[in-house]
Amino acid sequence: QVQLVESGGGLVQPGGSLRLSCAGSGTFFSIDAMGWYRQAPEKQRELVAVITGGGKTNYADSVKGRFTISRDSAKNTVYLQMDGLKPEDTAVYYCNADIRDIFYFNAYTYWGQGTQVTVSS
Repeated sequence: QVQLVESGGGLVQPGGSLRLSCAGSGTFFSIDAMGWYRQAPEKQRELVAVITGGGKTNYADSVKGRFTISRDSAKNTVYLQMDGLKPEDTAVYYCNADIRDIFYFNAYTYWGQGTQVTVSS
């Protein structure tokens, strides 16, 4: 069974840093794009950052210059380094990945369970 397992959330003061990790496990052929989304209370889920299998990245305007997405393909893991955190970054952060199965190489989208990030003094 394919799973994405996240870690690294928590409580941090404004201006602080956190690093989120998300590891893919199970049996699959490969992982294409990986990304991070977030959902604040009473708001829709929004894209934070995405990285392709080739390493191309894209960021939401609200996090450009503060957040950095990276991946270790050998470990099937994506990271989100968050610096200069602001109270408005408070949300549940979800990992997302397009994973190809070993039978027909079809890509399916998987989600992690979510990790809470709270930015508060």
